Amino acid sequence: MESIAWMAWTLPTAIFFAALASTLAVMTWLAAVYPEAERVGVLRIPTTRGDRLFISLITAAVIHLLWIAFVGTDALATLPIGEDGLEVSSLWLASGISLATAVLIFRTV
Repeated sequence: MESIAWMAWTLPTAIFFAALASTLAVMTWLAAVYPEAERVGVLRIPTTRGDRLFISLITAAVIHLLWIAFVGTDALATLPIGEDGLEVSSLWLASGISLATAVLIFRTV
């Protein structure tokens, strides 16, 4: 485990990777059960579910980087869990914005 000690393995990190793995599993299942068909959206280019997922993931990364640059990662609140409490980072707001953007991308692009 020392080779990955540089990574900040926190609960939000674990949730992110679990959500990403779940998303890829669901997309694989959807591709097997319901074959993909290209469609043309607001970008006027044919896209598949995989294309829209890729655009959503890149957009989420940009939203989070901009959030960190301009807002920061300060705690919004501290929940009374455990001895020291559990701090809720402002990055959860960026995650919510990213999720809403992904829904918008899947419906319009």
